[in-house]
Amino acid sequence: MADGKGLSLNGVAELAAIRGDMPAERLRTLREVVSGRIVFTTSFGIEDQAIAHFIFEGRLDIEVVTLDTGRLFPSTYKVWAATEDRYGARIRSYHPDQSALAAHVADAGVNGFYYSKQARTGCCTVRKVEPLGRALAGASAWVTGLRADQSGQRAAVDLASWDADRQLIKAAPLFDWTRSQVADFCAAEGVPVNELHAQGFLSIGCEPCTRALKPGEPERAGRWWWESDEAKECGLHVGADGKLVRKVAA
Repeated sequence: MADGKGLSLNGVAELAAIRGDMPAERLRTLREVVSGRIVFTTSFGIEDQAIAHFIFEGRLDIEVVTLDTGRLFPSTYKVWAATEDRYGARIRSYHPDQSALAAHVADAGVNGFYYSKQARTGCCTVRKVEPLGRALAGASAWVTGLRADQSGQRAAVDLASWDADRQLIKAAPLFDWTRSQVADFCAAEGVPVNELHAQGFLSIGCEPCTRALKPGEPERAGRWWWESDEAKECGLHVGADGKLVRKVAA
């Protein structure tokens, strides 16, 4: 079994039992077969908003949390508030460690990420990856908004896989949906979405690291646009082996 480090026979059975034609069913079976905490990390992008809708409307026992980097767009905070109002819920935030962030800024500068990929990945590590580790501590499963057609780097995304580095099940209930399917669903259900999506920001992260797309550009081209590397990621979905997604077949 490839990349199955730490995966028990019970874990194999759990992976096999996560199924469904629709995201709501996929999330429900995930909750039914996985014991312990399940955490959904939202960045309030359109995919995450659809998943939050399924979780809140289905009253699923799945924690909804976000990584507040301190450099998000004002419109992202507006969507955060609108989501809590729409569903009568509270979304817990995880923030960068103050000492680590101060040390990073002192070393790289407040906007040093523009001048060095090492500084950029260091910023992402402090603001996102380390807080994610705290958010997922003790969790049995992690729900993400990954879609297979978001980029060539993400084409291997499957419904459920074993994250050997974090020792948990990683689920992507929208893995086989297109962006237009997600947008149509959110419009039909009145799901709050970030106003920047209508302005050409298809993938939204931190404000200084995100721009609107130019005509014909792929969905994630507006993220860290000054870097030439096609496989641009912040580190949340990249393991120690440098690969974005590891699939495990039962």
